[in-house]
Amino acid sequence: MLKLPEKYQEKMKELLKDEYEIYLDSFKEKRVYGLRVNTLKISVKNFLKINPFHLTPIPWTDDGFYYEEEDQPSKHPYYFAGLYYLQEPSAMYPAQALEIQKGDVVLDCCAAPGGKSLKLACKLDKSGTLISNDISVSRCQVLLKNLESHGVINSIVMAQDIAETDNFDSCFDKILIDVPCSGEGMFRKEPELIRSWLEKDSSYYAPIQKKIIAKALEMAKDGAMILYSTCTFDPREDEEIIEYALDLCPELKVLPLDKKEGFMPGITDRTQNCVRLYPHKIKGEGHFIALLQKGEANDIQRSTLPLKKLSLEDFDLDLPEGKLIKRKERLFYEMANDLDLSGLRILRSGLFLGEYSHERFQPSQALAMALNSKQYDNILDLPIEDQRVIKYLKCETLDVKDKYVNGLVLVCVDGFPLGFGKAGKGLLKNLYPANYRYK
Repeated sequence: MLKLPEKYQEKMKELLKDEYEIYLDSFKEKRVYGLRVNTLKISVKNFLKINPFHLTPIPWTDDGFYYEEEDQPSKHPYYFAGLYYLQEPSAMYPAQALEIQKGDVVLDCCAAPGGKSLKLACKLDKSGTLISNDISVSRCQVLLKNLESHGVINSIVMAQDIAETDNFDSCFDKILIDVPCSGEGMFRKEPELIRSWLEKDSSYYAPIQKKIIAKALEMAKDGAMILYSTCTFDPREDEEIIEYALDLCPELKVLPLDKKEGFMPGITDRTQNCVRLYPHKIKGEGHFIALLQKGEANDIQRSTLPLKKLSLEDFDLDLPEGKLIKRKERLFYEMANDLDLSGLRILRSGLFLGEYSHERFQPSQALAMALNSKQYDNILDLPIEDQRVIKYLKCETLDVKDKYVNGLVLVCVDGFPLGFGKAGKGLLKNLYPANYRYK
């Protein structure tokens, strides 16, 4: 079993009292694994019809499932088609608990690697605007790849210290802040975090968390919801941060959360509506979740316009209201919004469609993943058992003499796009990006 720091053990004994030994026993158990269906591409019902894994429902989500370690879903072509995202089961709850209306303007403050942003995007369902932010540019690159490979088209990916950003006063309908924390809830899943905890405990993170939640209160509209979460147990990073926010904003209140079996309440009088997740009480790792509302809820219905057709080369896309923008030789489709993005480090705004080379349009991988198989006529649709699927994902040239395809081809597996290729004389030249490659 893991050797836990003595200081940490003393704190957990005080916090858990009679349940401390049961908590320690949870470290003898194997960690659990979670998969969340990407409903932008397939419904949960239809995914279960083609599901090749051993799945059981996660009780606090409507689209999440436990899978067995031997299933290896990251090796399956459906993963590369963006049909699901792999995420620790407890980490699925924060974005599930934040209520989203279509048309909302939503901010995910500390978004990388992107699991919570992907869930928020599914709830928005191609409406509204999602800003996915992370302070680290390198982590934002991973975030961007995940959003694009899952077909998210209405996001803005930004790399900012959100606590130092002054562009968004009273701008957001919903804000999710899964803040940097000491990570105590993940010790079983990631034992290397213990060393990090010894270097930086709650005294390091609490001031950062206070700055972020104070900024979130400024950025939230009246009536907006803020979801605060950590993956740690320390009250200084959990209940005390919520108490700090309540003192800072008198109109703020803590909303009740749907408490499933094993969910524990916050430990102070004003935080009883919060949820604590412990690995000895649920099938998942440790988390703290608080749902806040700034002022009174309003019944304003967001204006959501129907998707409109955009014909580009031979592609027919269904996109929200927006406009085509050409930057040098690169073409983007930016969704309409009223946000002030001036002076901010924006990695991507909207959907990257492709670029022009020698006056010929070269579609992007992001476009491939945003399409469905009915939005482009020239497709190569391979069944899951066809060995050419894996060969394509390994960036190999394919023999397609039996398929009679020619020119630019959208390669699909069971009807779900993977990327592009160029066919001629019975061979398909692979255009799959090297950084997406199957390994």
